[in-house]
Amino acid sequence: MTEAATSPGVAAARAGLTLPALEELVDGAWSTPAETLDLVLEDPYLGTPVGAGVASGAEAVEAALAAADHVHRTGSWSGTTPERRAEVLDAVGARLATELPRLAALESFATGVPITQTGIVGVIVPGAFHLAAQMLRDGVLSSTVTGEHGNPVEVHRLPLGPALCLVPWNAPAPMAAHKIASSLAAGAPTLLKPSEYAPWGTTALARVVDEVLTAEGVAPGTFQLLHGGPAVGGALVTDPRVRAVSFTGGLRGGREIAAACATNFTALQLELGGNNPLLVLSDADPAAAARHAADLLTTLNGQWCRALGRLVLPRSLAEDVLAGIAERLSGLVAGDPLDPGTDLGPIVHSGHLARLRSDIEERRAAGGTPHASTPLPDGPGNFLAPTLLTGVPAVACVEEVFGPVATVHVYDDVEEGLELANGTPFGLEGYVVGTDTDAALAVARRVRAGEVKVNGSTIMSLHLMTPRPAWGLSGMGEEGTVETIRIFTGARVVGVEGGFSLHGR
Repeated sequence: MTEAATSPGVAAARAGLTLPALEELVDGAWSTPAETLDLVLEDPYLGTPVGAGVASGAEAVEAALAAADHVHRTGSWSGTTPERRAEVLDAVGARLATELPRLAALESFATGVPITQTGIVGVIVPGAFHLAAQMLRDGVLSSTVTGEHGNPVEVHRLPLGPALCLVPWNAPAPMAAHKIASSLAAGAPTLLKPSEYAPWGTTALARVVDEVLTAEGVAPGTFQLLHGGPAVGGALVTDPRVRAVSFTGGLRGGREIAAACATNFTALQLELGGNNPLLVLSDADPAAAARHAADLLTTLNGQWCRALGRLVLPRSLAEDVLAGIAERLSGLVAGDPLDPGTDLGPIVHSGHLARLRSDIEERRAAGGTPHASTPLPDGPGNFLAPTLLTGVPAVACVEEVFGPVATVHVYDDVEEGLELANGTPFGLEGYVVGTDTDAALAVARRVRAGEVKVNGSTIMSLHLMTPRPAWGLSGMGEEGTVETIRIFTGARVVGVEGGFSLHGR
């Protein structure tokens, strides 16, 4: 494929997939971004270029900010009743449900994640809008309590202003759906910027959202799409008209965004990944532990923030668990992510693949021995066999490796295991495997992470209505069905106080 792949009507080389034009949506109008990036987008399976990354120009960024600010100041969306907003969000969800096969294929093509996985994760796309609509009907934005003097005290959660949603490349459309459904539910005019590495699925999603909002009579500027890299993101984050930011991505970007938001006291939610531990207890079934470890290592090709980073094993089971993992990984089919028979796809981009290989070499140089057993296809493509490294000192593997790579650590007693599990400044996800569920839960309560799963390894959260917190360097604030909506709001408390007088007269 050539750079023409970024133009309308150009078909991908496989499966008859047509890539959408990479256009921006500003104040109700779609157009081609003014700039190109020094980034060659790739078909990760074939290892071939599919065009240059695009970026919205300064004029488009300013126009989008002005339009979002106008929508907020006039109250055209925030003044819409929660019930009406819920109707609009449900309409978006219903329309997106019909687009799921195409969105799943676009996500697989762009990220390399097998379509069997993007199809499962893709249910989040319509579900996010329906769930946000239900939260509005359930009264997530208002409540009433009784004051000391018997008077009602109202709590109203109101949009802070224009919201910025910054989406990563590993699951772009589901992450975009969750963020923009939440910000629109909050009543905030929404600016969406996907990662420059995987823009197609999010662009297709944005087209659908825009079409439905327009059909429902929602004002232009209520939802907008911009493209670009850190320069565009930085211009949006630092603008004082943006009053709330939700970012999912890397630690470096999160630190820069947090510093920028501090200047204007912009509300902020960050999910920055983690170096997540899987702590296997001494009573665990080795086969079950191997299954959980292999799944955590390969879901989304290992390119997800809650993937396995450190496998912590009791010395008595280490050999059996590692043998079981190797056996499971050796049976995976690596290949075309658009093929339903594929278990493991390629890494998203050759640049990221080079970073992963560098990370493996760095840990090997620190004393590690890499172990990989998955057969890879001959020929081109950004493939990397899932890799476990034994013998790496804990101090040499503190940082996250965002791919199918994890280090192995052995312990002699559970206190040592917990010390290893809690031995990084990250705290996003933790996993504990053990036959005695009560004992495993007791250990899980001591793992320093926002969510800790016992005997589980799926990509889904433990419960739709529990928060998804990020501890330490894994981020700031909480995501969740309710929590993400409230990120974009501020509380206003209103009520009649009563007859108290300071001086009694």
